[in-house]
Amino acid sequence: MFGWWGVGLLCGFRAQGRARGWLLASSACRHCSSAREQHDSGPPDLYDVVISGGGMVGTAMACALADDPNLSEKRILLLEAANKKADGKLPELHSNRVSALTPGSAAFLDRLGVWDHICNMRYKPFKRMQVWDECSDAMITFDKVDLSEDMGFIVENDVILMALSKQLAATADRVHVLYRSRAVKYTWPEPHQLPGSKPWVQIELADGSKVETKLLIGADGPNSMVRQSANIQTVQWKYDQSAVVATLHLAEPTDNNVAWQRFLVTGPIAMLPLSDNLSSLVWSTSHQHATDLLNVDEETFVDAINSAFWSNENHSEFVATANSMWKTAFAFLMPSGTSARQLPPSVARIDPKSRAMFPLGLGHATKYVGPRVALIGDAAHKVHPLAGQGVNLGFGDVTSLSQHLSEAAFNGKDLGSIEHLNAFETERQRHNLPIMAAIDMLKRLYSTKSTPMVLLRSLGLQATNALAPVKDQIMAFVSK
Repeated sequence: MFGWWGVGLLCGFRAQGRARGWLLASSACRHCSSAREQHDSGPPDLYDVVISGGGMVGTAMACALADDPNLSEKRILLLEAANKKADGKLPELHSNRVSALTPGSAAFLDRLGVWDHICNMRYKPFKRMQVWDECSDAMITFDKVDLSEDMGFIVENDVILMALSKQLAATADRVHVLYRSRAVKYTWPEPHQLPGSKPWVQIELADGSKVETKLLIGADGPNSMVRQSANIQTVQWKYDQSAVVATLHLAEPTDNNVAWQRFLVTGPIAMLPLSDNLSSLVWSTSHQHATDLLNVDEETFVDAINSAFWSNENHSEFVATANSMWKTAFAFLMPSGTSARQLPPSVARIDPKSRAMFPLGLGHATKYVGPRVALIGDAAHKVHPLAGQGVNLGFGDVTSLSQHLSEAAFNGKDLGSIEHLNAFETERQRHNLPIMAAIDMLKRLYSTKSTPMVLLRSLGLQATNALAPVKDQIMAFVSK
């Protein structure tokens, strides 16, 4: 989940003075049926912004807009196909889907008031990352002097979404939320307005009700209907891998403040700290091997994990000799850049029913914006989990888009204007594309045990590990 170059590291307006129809719609945050009755009894409600998709990124977008004073008079709607999460106790068992939040993402959530909710639930900071190659002893570590600062935070996706939902509920007067509401059709305004034509995006919901918006934000995942309806093309391909996830119990309690990743020929395996005695597994491997790992008994599965982190089966004497020479040379030339190797903890067992798998791939929208539409999160880009950047890229999108919308509102401009949407697209593509290219390159570079390639990547890993300023720049870039 972590590449060698680093780790992968909103809720607003008032309803005062609005027409009676909007007051009814505001109460529909809790009673969706009343909103549908209102939609059926008159013309579609008009919103300044509609966010399609209430996952982590979509809900964060709603919170960011609600938190912005420049958008306090704007009408914001969040459409979520799922049921509203019941306010209840956090499950005792950890979820098997987690995110590695960068310090930048944590700071973003803190500005929204969401991080306090996460702190009141559960999360685990880590102070070091260690990444190494199965085919050699080459490794790279990322940490601060004396482990004085957190490198990132492992948080369950369910915890992040629950915290975002709590913050959204705290500002319910500023964002209208429709749960169990699925868009089935989007009608886009004509490029050149004709007499009587609608200038806004028309959204038809599954229950037959309709809404209009000046700006539609697609946060509806990698199979985004918003993206497809807007005729925005994507560059995408499937990897020959699936990710196996599970919750692991360590053989003995430790500080467990290191995020571990080993690049195997079949794909990277990562062990991410959840507590003193629990870690989260993300193992990217071939589809058949992933299926086999899901079907074997627990003891065999645990043995496979330990072997994947400890086995030297694919080591060669020639590569080991060359690697040892490079290590000695770098330690002599740049002693301050090298770090001592640590051994990963052993796994004793797993949480029952925590094993699962999902296919991996890469996808990138050729455009993030169009007339009155913007894409964020997985709707705009999907990456391999080896660098832990997925949700962090999405939160970066939210930060950028909300800032551009805030500036547009402050200057009295139309939120759906392509001018500031283009500025958002340029800003995010300049950040996202290099990261996505690097992740894809790493996946391919480590998918072979060819001796020349092993030597090349071992040299690169050792050199980068020895150059402290380079490592600092890498961490600074991906921690935004």
